[in-house]
Amino acid sequence: MIDVNFDFTSDSPHYWDNFWANSGGLGGGNYDPDSASKTMQKYHQELWSKQLPNGERMELKCVDNGALEWGGFRFGSDSIIVSFRYQKQRKLLEDVASSMDDYRAFVEDFLHRSYTIGGEIIFPKHRNSINQTRGTNPQTSDRFDLTLECIRRYYLGEGNPLFPVLNSDKNFFDLFVDFKGFVDFFFLNDLVAEDYGAVRFWDEWRDFSNNPIPETVDHYLRFLQNELTFVEARNSRLSINIKCFIK
Repeated sequence: MIDVNFDFTSDSPHYWDNFWANSGGLGGGNYDPDSASKTMQKYHQELWSKQLPNGERMELKCVDNGALEWGGFRFGSDSIIVSFRYQKQRKLLEDVASSMDDYRAFVEDFLHRSYTIGGEIIFPKHRNSINQTRGTNPQTSDRFDLTLECIRRYYLGEGNPLFPVLNSDKNFFDLFVDFKGFVDFFFLNDLVAEDYGAVRFWDEWRDFSNNPIPETVDHYLRFLQNELTFVEARNSRLSINIKCFIK
């Protein structure tokens, strides 16, 4: 059974030990739940072992380091959510902390809520893979809404900052036939328009020439809340699907 409210930091060994001493006092878990949580790995296996839009059936096998395998692919879990708690954002984070009574409780609550299955997806795992490149590319800066926009444009044959890495995994994206197939398979519907023609961004983003990282306290807090709203909506969508499958 899949519990959409299960917090994957709870079964990632020593995740919270000395959390606030890590990353120069900005806070950081000792192990990444994407590779350390056995529950997350099992949930991915159960959720995505199903019929693909191209007619094949994915049957995932759990292997080492939280990875999964099927059909010559090796998959790794990737967090959809980002909180930009980096050294180069320290000044913004200090301003955010000054704006509230208990910043540490705020961050911990955010992580507990975001590290649920609604905040996770799988991508092919290899050197310079999607989950690495989307984080290091300054035009996407680890934002999943911008990553999804790149995937939308990829299916349309349009250029985008992640096109080279997406195209290198063409065999993976062919499994879903088109953008609608990709969105429906992974239950990402709450992040796109009803006609699948646009992505619902988590802020007022306009194009890839804009700075993707929030620059003010209000912008930052609004962005994080929109991420959590999506996670909650996706968890609800997953929960409905799980109940229908059981019936």
